[in-house]
Amino acid sequence: MQNKDFILASSSPQRIALLRQVGFEPKEIVPADIDESTLRHERPLPYVKRMALNKALCVAKKRQGENVLACDTIVTVGLRIVHKAKNVDEQRRYLNMMSGRSHKVISSVCLINKEGHVSQRTVISRISMKVFSPEELDEYLASGEWQGVCGYKIEGRMAGYITRLVGSYSGVVGLPLNETLNLLKGEGIK
Repeated sequence: MQNKDFILASSSPQRIALLRQVGFEPKEIVPADIDESTLRHERPLPYVKRMALNKALCVAKKRQGENVLACDTIVTVGLRIVHKAKNVDEQRRYLNMMSGRSHKVISSVCLINKEGHVSQRTVISRISMKVFSPEELDEYLASGEWQGVCGYKIEGRMAGYITRLVGSYSGVVGLPLNETLNLLKGEGIK
């Protein structure tokens, strides 16, 4: 593993695995405890950028003098933000919205360096899904794989229903690696 000179402001297993995949290991994992509510009339792009920045700021206040890396990833259908479903009925509604359509996954990564300088990069990916049969939808919902994630896990069963992806696969998983590596390396974290 590489230099452990940053704190990850997330306990997401997907983000941790992606960092490890490219040889980076955070020195500490400190999940940000922030309000993730959307503001009135807030559009998806400003929302995801605000969330990533606020997560980084929250942890940077607790760990001053440290490099802090944070990320937020959302699924959008049109201008509607698909949050983590609270129950199976809500998840069914979300998947029915995406069935046979294209949607976007927006992932914003933010690094606050030891001196408090903020750098942020955002990636928008477009995903097309096949039309779900009622049986496919029931099977996916029964798997429980959707729990605790925004929309779905592309690295899981849902991969079989994706017909097209234009953008960053790792960004859809939850951390755009190219942009993240550029931010970390820009701070001398190699």
